[in-house]
Amino acid sequence: MITFLVSLAALITAYFVYSKVVERIFRSDDSVKTPALRIADGVDYVPLPGWKIFLIQFLNIAGLGPIFGAILGAMYGPMSYLWIVIGCIFFGAVHDYFSGMLSIRNDGSSIPELTGRYMGVFFKNFMRILTILLLVFVGVAFVNGPAGLLETLTGGGLRYWLYGIFAYYILATLLPINKIIGKIYPVFGIALLFMAVMVGGYLIFGGITGKAHLNELTLSGLKNLHDSPGQNILFPMLFIVISCGAISGFHSTQSPMMARCMTKESQGRPVFFGAMIAEGIVALIWATAAINFFGDTHGLNDTFIQHGKNPAWIVNEICQTWLGKVGAVIAILGVVACPITTGDTAFRSARLTIADMLRFKQNNISKRLIISIPIFIVGFILSQLDFSTIWKFVGISNQLLACIVLWTGASYQKQKGGIHWILTIPATIMTVICVSYFLMAPVSNGGLFLPLQIGLPAGLFVGLASFSAFFFFNRKNKILLSESVT
Repeated sequence: MITFLVSLAALITAYFVYSKVVERIFRSDDSVKTPALRIADGVDYVPLPGWKIFLIQFLNIAGLGPIFGAILGAMYGPMSYLWIVIGCIFFGAVHDYFSGMLSIRNDGSSIPELTGRYMGVFFKNFMRILTILLLVFVGVAFVNGPAGLLETLTGGGLRYWLYGIFAYYILATLLPINKIIGKIYPVFGIALLFMAVMVGGYLIFGGITGKAHLNELTLSGLKNLHDSPGQNILFPMLFIVISCGAISGFHSTQSPMMARCMTKESQGRPVFFGAMIAEGIVALIWATAAINFFGDTHGLNDTFIQHGKNPAWIVNEICQTWLGKVGAVIAILGVVACPITTGDTAFRSARLTIADMLRFKQNNISKRLIISIPIFIVGFILSQLDFSTIWKFVGISNQLLACIVLWTGASYQKQKGGIHWILTIPATIMTVICVSYFLMAPVSNGGLFLPLQIGLPAGLFVGLASFSAFFFFNRKNKILLSESVT
């Protein structure tokens, strides 16, 4: 239990200490008038209370990501704890904070436009394509998953569940943010936090009373404990499997939505940094629960590989066993409602990203329909694909997006003469991870399955080359930072 408690304490301490360091480095300023106050339109630019923005942001970025990803990552062993804690504090929280704050400083711009401003036209166009594809695939993935689960729970009607979820997505994408998302998201956000607190409380209570034996991180555990290590390489695959809870590029697509609702810059620390820390705590709880519910990492692997179970089954089993009838309700809420409330904001973000790209204002319903209808047509067509095919793209593109966002934040800091190392170092490491993954991951996961002796040196080379190019680019091309602030 010591490992779990120390990890939990590290995440909580990071919010109260490191987040203030990051805030000072960015130079947050409440005298800056935010987009929600300067260009309110009653649709996307709508001032909201800080507590509500936090809960919406938390649910936007969380959903099932820090639950399912953490459970799958736990199959590698207690090493997953290290990535969740270190990744969340020094990678994910910094990534989320800068993506959100840069959006505030640039009229609530979406992430491709921010990347273009600080890294040039090539990266802007690349990020436009990557971001839109990722958002549509995430939206589709979170139609298929819940629809399939609802079909299982109700005994049929998959097509009708698909239609129903798509109908909700259309409403959530088109209506003003305070009409549906602003009203129901805080409720589901509280429910997701409640689920994590209940499971985490059982872990602590069980550890104290002896009802649960929590495995500790030891030197012998600092290795790949996956039952199929040849197909599931510890580096870099663990760092891709656990994205939500550590660092996820999808978060940067959600941050601009909340940047358009904030009334002062100091809200950025609890909303962006704080929501990421909360997600890291959720991931830590579920990684710990998954490992210890089945005895140890080997028991978890047997559940997946020998018995053919999936993360949704594991969530349901843990909740019902540890939390009784309350747990059964929580499990259904988690595996059905949470992904739906991630999918709708994915489609909404896709609309905003395309609108920013085309400079097409979204102040009336007809303009929103012009962009939304093609998105949903494509989404419905893609929903006919196998879930594993859809999710494969999500996993590959998610961390690549995060990598580029880190470089964007680092470029902003360098160009304005600020401290950039809190972004440059994570960006370099993420570059190594992404390149190594493309080269070393199995073909079934979108990689080339090259040996470690080739993939890792190539990843290190590209990472160091990117590090050098960062300094060269920002030395030769000083971008005028005439930020849209008053």
